[in-house]
Amino acid sequence: MSTQGLEQAFDVARGVLANVKAEQMDDATPCQSWKVKDLVNHMVSGSQWFGRTMDAGKSSEDGLDADFSSQDYNQLFDEAAKNSVRAFSQDGAMEKQVTLPFGQFPGIGFMGLATTDVFTHAWDLAKATGQDTNLNPQLANELLGAAKANIADQFRGEDGKMPFGPEQQAPEGASNADQLAAFLGRKV
Repeated sequence: MSTQGLEQAFDVARGVLANVKAEQMDDATPCQSWKVKDLVNHMVSGSQWFGRTMDAGKSSEDGLDADFSSQDYNQLFDEAAKNSVRAFSQDGAMEKQVTLPFGQFPGIGFMGLATTDVFTHAWDLAKATGQDTNLNPQLANELLGAAKANIADQFRGEDGKMPFGPEQQAPEGASNADQLAAFLGRKV
């Protein structure tokens, strides 16, 4: 199985992160409980977590609350992205069982979660910082199809407590990325 989708999601996120300005760190984001600074921190620590978790086969909370906003978060994100792709590229990675806080998944399922997380938070950051949210239409369409097939209502709820909010209505003519964001609970 190819890591192409994950690599594309990381590329999208790199492009958005590179355009974040220091004065935007206290701005609100579509993730109601996070400011831009919190979202940047989550994107870096989450990307580190994906690689670390894939390597170990189980989740660890280490480093998830670190503050990277005063560091070179672009470089840290890039390093974490490369490590995650490496971890998902190992022989047998797609079949490997990985234990997460909300269940056990084969590596291929975990990679799908990672890809959706990276891409969706890139959308959140683009929206929060006034960047174009029409991110990689082909990848967004693939992720939207996968999300509709795999995300059950049991994973939806209050911001900060559940992975996804209640599905929102995307405006007519919304981009694929905006439709994905709305499906995952973001107001578009």
